[in-house]
Amino acid sequence: MGIRLGCIADDFTGATDLANNLVRAGMRVVQLIGVPAHDDRQAAEQAADADAVVIALKSRTVPAAEAVEVSLRALAWLRSLGAEQIYFKYCSTFDSTPAGNIGPVAEALMDALGTDFTIATPAFPDNGRTVFKGHLFVGDVLLSESGMRHHPLTPMTDPDLVSVLAAQSKRPVGLIDHRVVAAGADAVRARIDELRAQGFGTAIADAVSNDDLVRLGAAVSGLPLVTAGSGLAIGLPANWGFEPSPAAARLPSPTGHRAVVSGSVSVATNGQVREFLRGGRPAFGVDPLRIADGADVAAEALAFAEAHLDDGPVLVYSTEAPDAVRTVQGRLGAAEAGALVERTLARVAQGLVARGVRQLVVAGGETSGAVVQALGITGLRIGPQIDPGVPWCAAVLPGGEALHITLKSGNFGGPDFFASSFALLDEETA
Repeated sequence: MGIRLGCIADDFTGATDLANNLVRAGMRVVQLIGVPAHDDRQAAEQAADADAVVIALKSRTVPAAEAVEVSLRALAWLRSLGAEQIYFKYCSTFDSTPAGNIGPVAEALMDALGTDFTIATPAFPDNGRTVFKGHLFVGDVLLSESGMRHHPLTPMTDPDLVSVLAAQSKRPVGLIDHRVVAAGADAVRARIDELRAQGFGTAIADAVSNDDLVRLGAAVSGLPLVTAGSGLAIGLPANWGFEPSPAAARLPSPTGHRAVVSGSVSVATNGQVREFLRGGRPAFGVDPLRIADGADVAAEALAFAEAHLDDGPVLVYSTEAPDAVRTVQGRLGAAEAGALVERTLARVAQGLVARGVRQLVVAGGETSGAVVQALGITGLRIGPQIDPGVPWCAAVLPGGEALHITLKSGNFGGPDFFASSFALLDEETA
């Protein structure tokens, strides 16, 4: 029997966010890093022991054609496992410029699956992401008034998701509004039939509560493809009879030193770094301009960390306010500034693991992708939730040793996330 749900995530933290919600709903989940080769026995064996498989890509900010190509390869691999439904996962803040990538990837997957309709909803109420009348809210404000308007790669200035997605799509984009969703799964199915008959290919679905997501999950059980943030995942496992169970999230006991690597510039992560610093814990700040000037900042960070690992966790961070980010980008360019920091933090993570770190928190989607690739991690077993959307995971390093790691989206987590992460791991594995 094949896997129930095959998932394609457009970044690494988003993949663990999605997997976390599936595990909480009772599914055993394996997350794979990148598309496995067709003859990758290890990946196939990992998938055989799972109810859902999430393939984590680094496709959110690449050119649309590249995102489409790698997403189609992921689809082909998941279909080879017999996946009954495909889930394309993007950010709960719908991070995507007018040039892509959500619309092109979703439509390419639709074509490959031979389906003429899907839904789109980034709603995740547990993290303050809600959709009302097709407009995305972050907390109590519209997306365009949130910190996402300052995102260095995908600044979000339009909260009207019907408009945003239509600009990226060839098919018309409609709306399943809150009144329909509140009326239940049958009403949603009827609205889907109506939109299909009118020639719409995608519909933004309102959701302001977890109950809405459960109703949407039941309504889309027959669709070959769903597209969403991670929130919709709470409503899908029940379609196959799964129920929440702590056994699905069980991980082995942790060992080794503790560290945090943070490359996110989000408002939430800025606050988490400030909270860590207020606690007087050991921390090293990475300056992108010094990297650009040729300084070996990774070596400096590792020398600092090595002296403090026994007193850990140690934080290595490159997290700045929007004005500081713009200054760096003005000198180096947005892409080069981001790449410099990613490469440096990836080297730092490698060095930390070489120095005995076996419990690692990584903050930021692009940073997480760079770190996971640098460490040679190819798969993750998803464990207990730290904060909504962020679980601990267990990975096997290339040498065979275990690493507990969490990949945190920049926007997620409470102010004390770094400290609470390690406290939870102690509790869960005691």
